[in-house]
Amino acid sequence: MNDVAPTLLDTDRRFLIHPLHHPKDHASAKIFASGSGAMLKTEDGTEYIDGLSCLWNVNVGHGRKELAQAAAAQMEKLGYASAYAGFSNEPAIRLAERIVGLSYSNMAAAYFTTGGAESNESAFKFARYYWKRMGKPDKVKIISRSYGYHGVTMAAMSATSLPGYQKMFGPMVPNFHQVLPPYPYRWPGNGDAGIGAADAAEEAILAHGADTIAAIICEPVMGAGGVIVPPPTYFPRLREICDRHNILLIADEVITGFGRTGKWFALGHWGIEPDLMSFAKGVTSGYVPLGGVLVSKRIHDVIENAPMDEKFMHAATYSGHPVCCAVALANIDIIEKEGLVERAAVVGARLQAGLQTLRSHPAVGDVRGLGMLGGVELVEDQGSRKPALGLGGRVVAEAGKRGLILRQRGGGDGPPPSGDTLCLAPPLMTPEATIDRIVEILGDSIAAAA
Repeated sequence: MNDVAPTLLDTDRRFLIHPLHHPKDHASAKIFASGSGAMLKTEDGTEYIDGLSCLWNVNVGHGRKELAQAAAAQMEKLGYASAYAGFSNEPAIRLAERIVGLSYSNMAAAYFTTGGAESNESAFKFARYYWKRMGKPDKVKIISRSYGYHGVTMAAMSATSLPGYQKMFGPMVPNFHQVLPPYPYRWPGNGDAGIGAADAAEEAILAHGADTIAAIICEPVMGAGGVIVPPPTYFPRLREICDRHNILLIADEVITGFGRTGKWFALGHWGIEPDLMSFAKGVTSGYVPLGGVLVSKRIHDVIENAPMDEKFMHAATYSGHPVCCAVALANIDIIEKEGLVERAAVVGARLQAGLQTLRSHPAVGDVRGLGMLGGVELVEDQGSRKPALGLGGRVVAEAGKRGLILRQRGGGDGPPPSGDTLCLAPPLMTPEATIDRIVEILGDSIAAAA
């Protein structure tokens, strides 16, 4: 008789299906038990630097008792109440006011969700609703970009342009179309990738007809697609094109929001404002699930002035959840009190400078980033820029042996084709010495894997 008790990992394998699940990927899984600052600790006591803020989201770092206390206090007072029209709660009201005040000057109001994909699904519905109210019911199509990631619920997955997420779940939702991204390292030809990619969006608008296009959705910095930072020409040109063709611009700031790039929200780097903005992740630093959509004044006015038979019939049970909103308010307090937005710009510059030193390695093709977001693209050789496929996974494994958790975005599924990219997004409060250690481990891991 076998009387050996199953391990926690055995029980995990038996009962839990994970995101991006395959048993081989989970064969030697790390089971996290605690976190403090920029560090995570597993059940066996091994410590790791959290080089990706888990999933780009733990902006204020791990183990913040203020957030646990905010959740507990709100749960004791009001654990849950519906926020459907006719009902509300103070944390949701205060958070909506707070985020609108921190965001772009044209924003008017917030709708709350539970995460990024739901936020983007909601943004698509806001766009379609707006155009129907404006007497243009054929404006339903959404344009996104290759390498864009907007979530993997059905419509969000159809806007996402990373085929690995789509292969086993097709067909895609109709009326979603992708164009070339502003990807300087892989831009075909010698032109400005910013102008070229914006013009590619306009070509799609003209091909489909502006009267069929509801919105263009863009991450200010493309995250899961490989930390692709656009040239400074891109967003001003794209905003002008949207205005000229009467198309809404959706900013997917799920990763870039709440200080990650050195500004509260990232389109501020290029001096433009979106019509809709989706957010999640950093709003609570991942401590509880929360996301949302900010809408501009013109969209909000259309919602507020709708006749009863055209009211905004979009809903979610946990929209405006009082506990999640209370935690978000406490999280924003921490970001403001500790100056983490400004710190992300300063310490982010240190991270970017450190990553640039890796260019001397023959397997490093491109290094890019903004604030506390960084990407290192791997190639077979620097001259041809031929994508190195499979190397990223080996680098991630070597980094894990050295105490660093990061993520690689697999290449090759363009257009244009790319190599594996190592993605970094440490917590905004990460000490400078830890930033330097991240760069050191990454350099050693690339050398060992290559």
